[in-house]
Amino acid sequence: MTPQDTTEPDNAKPKAVILLSGGLDSATCLAIAKGEGFRPHALTFRYGQRHQAEIAAAAHIAEAEGAAGHDVIDIDLAQFGGSALTADIDVPKGRSEDDIKDGIPVTYVPARNTVFLALALARAETLDADDIFIGVNALDYSGYPDCRPEFIAAFESLANLATKAGVEAAGAAGTDRPKITIHAPLIEMTKAEIVTLGTELGVDFAHTMSCYDPGDGLRHCGRCDACLLRKKGFAGAGIDDPTDYAA
Repeated sequence: MTPQDTTEPDNAKPKAVILLSGGLDSATCLAIAKGEGFRPHALTFRYGQRHQAEIAAAAHIAEAEGAAGHDVIDIDLAQFGGSALTADIDVPKGRSEDDIKDGIPVTYVPARNTVFLALALARAETLDADDIFIGVNALDYSGYPDCRPEFIAAFESLANLATKAGVEAAGAAGTDRPKITIHAPLIEMTKAEIVTLGTELGVDFAHTMSCYDPGDGLRHCGRCDACLLRKKGFAGAGIDDPTDYAA
């Protein structure tokens, strides 16, 4: 008797929207969603950031990981300014670990994750998807208020109040869980733990972009907060860092 193939076809898997910036964390998040049996639809934003390297990285990652789709959405947060990532403000370089952890840095983009999650929520509704993944991290992070567990929990509550799917599920008899789930699987992990997990899941970190002030291609400056945290992650994990750094 021929063994029965019990592999679930892709079109039978639950859909999920994955916020994919092109960085180390979001690439790992995509791999996690795929490993958990979701059919991932990647969502990337061209939001007025001063460099486009991360968008090219996101496109490569989405294809390499076999995402079911990859949308690149244009919005313009640069018109508000207020961040070194969207305005003519110097990106901090060479800061100590204590300095990085002290306060909210100038690389914070006002309300960015709130805007991104709101649009991911809209995309999820059009896909009939109940799950959204975001690669925020509250341990090795640069003081961003929209990377905290409290924010994710609050947005999940909002998502279930503000959507047709959430309201209809709340009215169904016997429902004891939210219809829309915001997954933040990296939120309580160190950068070293994320690097280790991503490596185990087969993520090719050489094609990710974390830098706040990159050079040509995927070359990282090596001195901004994001680069320093990235270096710390690979060193802490004891894994060779494949990143091309300028310094």
